Amino acid sequence: AATSPALLAGRGLGGGVMWHCLTPDAQRNWLQVPGQEIFQTFLPMGDKDAKSGREGAPETIFATYSRGVQTCRDEVVYDFRRDRLLERADDFINDYLAELDRYKRALKKGAVDIDRFADYDRLKWDSTLKKHLSGERETEFDATRVRHSLYRPFCKQWLYFDRLLINSIHQQHYFFPTPQTEAENRVICLTGTGSEKPFMVMMTDLISDLHLVGAGSASQCFPFYTYAEDGTNRRENITDSALEQFRAHYSDERITKWDIFYYIYAVLHQPEYRERFAEALKKELPRVPFAPDFWAYAEAGRQLGALHVDYESAPEYPLREVWAVGKPLNYRVESAMKLRPSSVAGEYVLEVNGSLRLEGIPAAALEYKLGNRSALEWLVEQYRVEDGRDPNGYGGDQYIVQLVKRVVQVSLETLRIVRALPSLF
Repeated sequence: AATSPALLAGRGLGGGVMWHCLTPDAQRNWLQVPGQEIFQTFLPMGDKDAKSGREGAPETIFATYSRGVQTCRDEVVYDFRRDRLLERADDFINDYLAELDRYKRALKKGAVDIDRFADYDRLKWDSTLKKHLSGERETEFDATRVRHSLYRPFCKQWLYFDRLLINSIHQQHYFFPTPQTEAENRVICLTGTGSEKPFMVMMTDLISDLHLVGAGSASQCFPFYTYAEDGTNRRENITDSALEQFRAHYSDERITKWDIFYYIYAVLHQPEYRERFAEALKKELPRVPFAPDFWAYAEAGRQLGALHVDYESAPEYPLREVWAVGKPLNYRVESAMKLRPSSVAGEYVLEVNGSLRLEGIPAAALEYKLGNRSALEWLVEQYRVEDGRDPNGYGGDQYIVQLVKRVVQVSLETLRIVRALPSLF
C-alpha cells in the first residue's frame, strides 16, 4: 500500500510480471465496463440523489422510483384465492395481537429481549415485525386491504396490503394507493442493479413484488403518476426538464410525457441496447439514448405496454387441445404442468393434467424472456398446486388454459414488435 504507482508499474515480479496501479472510474468500476463511456452520455431514468432532492443531483427522467413490495412472508400475504388469503391474514393478525398482549404483560416485569421473547412457532418474525411489537403497534383485520398484485410475470395474485404484515411496502402505496388508481396509472418495472438475473422490463397497472423475476433480483418501479396515500394529489412523475430535453432534441413540441414513457419502454426492449450495455445495466439503473426515430419507438412502446398490461384480454393463440381417451374433461391443473419439446419440429407440448395436453406451441414463443425464463416457463413454474396453494382458484376452471394460449400470443407479438424496432444508433 505504501509503494508508489511508478514503482509498481516498473517492478518485475516472478518471471517478469509487470504490476500496474488501477484506480476506479467515476462509477466505481475497477475494470473497464463495455459500453460504459457512451452509456454515461444518456439520460438517467432515476438517481438516488435526485430522488431525495439533494443539491447537485443529476437531472433525471423520473422524479422518483421504488422497489416492489418486500413481504418476507409470501405464504401469509399472497394467495390465488381471496377467501383463503383473508382467512390467513385474519389468523396472523389474531396471533400477533395475542403476542402483543403477552409482550405488554412481560414489560410490566422489566425489560424484554425481543429476539428471545418472540414465539417463532406461532409467527414468522422479521426485523420489521419485531419493531412493530416493541413499538406496541396494533392493527385490525380489514378485508378492504386485499389488492390485486403482479407477483411474477403474467401471474397475478391477491395481496393483503398492510404495513404490519409486510416487511416493506417501499413506495408502492404512493403508486397505487387505491384500486381506482390502477385504472389510470402505469409502472415500468425492471431488474435493479446488482441482480443475478438477466435484465428484464415489464409494464403493469398493479402493485408488484420485489422479486418479480424470482430470488436474486430486486425490481425497481418507475410510475407515470404518483399520489398522496389516500389517492388524491395526482402528479406526473416524468420531470419537466426531461420533457424539455426530448422536445428540444427532436424539435417537436407535440411530444408528451406519455409519449416519453412508452418510448422508454420500447428502448428497454431493444436487443441492441440490451446486448451492448448488458454490463452497464448490472452496475446502474438504465440510461436512455435519443433514438433517430422517436415516434417509431413511442408507438412500439405503446403497443408493448397494451400487450403486457392487458394480457388477460389478449387473443388466444390457436393451440390444439388433445384429450385423453376415457378420462373426463378437466381444465384444472392437478399438480404441475409439464412443458416439453414436441415430436413435431419447432413445436412444444404442454401437459396440463392427466386428461389434457396443449399442442402446437411455437418454439419461438419461448424466446421472449423475462429474467432467465420465458413468459410461458413462468406460467408453468407459478401455476402449480403445492403447499396448500391452488392456482385454479384465481379465475374460472378454464382460466389457466386460456392464460397459456394468451401468453403464447403475447410472446409472439412482443417478439414481432421488438424485432421491427429500428436501430438506436
